[in-house]
Amino acid sequence: MSDENDAENDDERAARNAARRPGTQRPGGRTARTRAAVRDAVLAGLSEHGYPGLTIEYVAEHSGVHKTTLYRRWGDLEGLLADALDLAGEDSWLPPDTGSLEGDLRALAREVVDSFTDPAVAASGSAMIAAGFQSERAATALRAYYTERFRRCETIVERAVGRGELLPPAHAKETTAPQASIDAGALVRAVSAPLFLRLFITREPVDTALADQSAAAALAAARAGAFTTGATASPPSPAT
Repeated sequence: MSDENDAENDDERAARNAARRPGTQRPGGRTARTRAAVRDAVLAGLSEHGYPGLTIEYVAEHSGVHKTTLYRRWGDLEGLLADALDLAGEDSWLPPDTGSLEGDLRALAREVVDSFTDPAVAASGSAMIAAGFQSERAATALRAYYTERFRRCETIVERAVGRGELLPPAHAKETTAPQASIDAGALVRAVSAPLFLRLFITREPVDTALADQSAAAALAAARAGAFTTGATASPPSPAT
């Protein structure tokens, strides 16, 4: 009975804490509000201290959930971090829909840049990715998060194919492999890959111009057949 009362009190405190932070309260029951409050505290701690400085005590203080409840429900910091990423992946985010493949890829690339350069949101996202280099469980959760994100982005390519904007290159159409198709997952990953390289490997600045360049390069590669699968013939030899 004591544990149940503690859990109920924690849920009530978490709901109050979430209500105090504009934009953080989420629909759902008491358990959902508790989970949301804990997730917000984890993101705040990552932004403020990074993964090495994040503690159960910090999460407890900023979420309003007692640390004994945190240990019981999430096990440890890695469990908290993994659940925060799981919760982030349960949102209703959808990729851009501008009406053209070029516009969609450009908007997607610009969204990546904005996500990691806007001071209001960049710190937590960068800290999440950094945590993936220090915790295998966080890496697994991060991989699942981005797998889902890219899966949603594949609709950009599917729409383009439906509009006739993307077709297998001429040499692929000449083969006897009617199953030739566009690897949508590879194409959408190609848009953000150069940006992530600069953001997290070479630590170079990124901006809108670079986002547009990345989108244009991915689009050119797609039109050249770089992401076409199922074609077995080689490109025709140049005329001599």
